[in-house]
Amino acid sequence: MSALSVSGLRVALGARQAVDGVDAEIAAGEVAALVGPNGAGKTTLLRALAGLIEPQSGRIAIEGREAAALTPRERARALAYLPQGGASHWPLLAQRIVELGRLPHRDNFAGLSARDRAAIARAAEAADIGALLDRPFDELSGGEKARVLLARALAVESSILLTDEPVAVLDPAHQLHVMEILRERARAGGAVVVVLHDLVLAARFADRVLLMDRGRIVANGTPALVLDHGRLASIYGVEAIEFSAEGLRFAMPWRRARR
Repeated sequence: MSALSVSGLRVALGARQAVDGVDAEIAAGEVAALVGPNGAGKTTLLRALAGLIEPQSGRIAIEGREAAALTPRERARALAYLPQGGASHWPLLAQRIVELGRLPHRDNFAGLSARDRAAIARAAEAADIGALLDRPFDELSGGEKARVLLARALAVESSILLTDEPVAVLDPAHQLHVMEILRERARAGGAVVVVLHDLVLAARFADRVLLMDRGRIVANGTPALVLDHGRLASIYGVEAIEFSAEGLRFAMPWRRARR
């Protein structure tokens, strides 16, 4: 059974068809990289999966259950969403930001349980933010904020994790660290969808790549199958060079395609 499945999904943003008939299945234990040029519909698709945008039509199933039939709390427990460029509008400590990940598991006005505290500690350790927890979130750097927000998503301990460009503002070491965290999450039985612009990271860490263009998934398969020279030229307008490392083959964008 798929952890997350989508069929015939269509989402409009005003007059524009941002997602146009998407079909996809994400299995438990899998890291699926969602890639494509700017404006391809990746973020809109992720927001629809998270229940933040109402689709025009189509079906979303979470662990075999119709998403529309789930209560907001059930959906929030099953699926954690890490948006791009996340922010806090209150001067909260980083610790309090991470604690928000436990809201789907708590009764209204209830304090943190021992289980909540253990989940928060595991998330903070995984994201390597122990030294940041006592600092105001709005005083952190962009990369530090990104790691705190990742910890918040991890604290949910959901079976499905949706992440939108989680490495965009991170230095190379932390980019690799975050991708390792996502892969470990999948290897522990979770399903991970990660939006990426770095195609080398997608090839390095994803089990499967879904390539979007103009609201549609135009290719779906292993990184080596999807991220080939032809598709990089036709979809991204770039020429690539090929190299290999540790048994993996990579096509890395090198220059804009000649017209």
